[in-house]
Amino acid sequence: MRALVVFAHPVPESFGAAVRDTVVAALNRSGHEVRLLDLYASGFNPVMGADERRVYNDPVVNEVPIADHLALIKWCEILVFVYPTWWFSPPAMLKGWLERVWVPHATFIMPTATRGSRPGMKNIRKLAVVTTCGASWTLSKIIGEPGRRILLRGIRTLCHPLCRTSYMAHYKMDSSTPESRARYLAKVDRKIGRL
Repeated sequence: MRALVVFAHPVPESFGAAVRDTVVAALNRSGHEVRLLDLYASGFNPVMGADERRVYNDPVVNEVPIADHLALIKWCEILVFVYPTWWFSPPAMLKGWLERVWVPHATFIMPTATRGSRPGMKNIRKLAVVTTCGASWTLSKIIGEPGRRILLRGIRTLCHPLCRTSYMAHYKMDSSTPESRARYLAKVDRKIGRL
């Protein structure tokens, strides 16, 4: 299958980069065609300006500023997000990418007075999140894991109706050990390898 890995971490030598490399290697080993989109390294601008917002609901016109990114998500069948969870949600870079790239008429059909919105990204059949969280599992659950909800509930509604999801988090990252990080990478390798 065609797999797109969307990576959002500003530090190239971070543990997040090791997670990204593990994800890409596991997908390649499973025979998938893999493309990597590194939002920070590519210099993506996550800020939607006033002019872009004014045409946000205009078909075709709204695709112009983000055409390359839109082409990538229309190409893939597997979409994997790799990012650190900061303040219980994805980095602003990733949130801005979602806001700018997942535009109406291209990724979903706008609702009408008589019908709700409909998915436009039926090509995506598998959706995965691979993240690290400074907080514990318990605190993350109490807060409600907004990143997980945004991606595996919100974005999921725009994908194929039978799209399968997967979520992997290394909790208590701020007090992690080399052993806990190694175990997490091994888990990521196994689960992503089975996508």
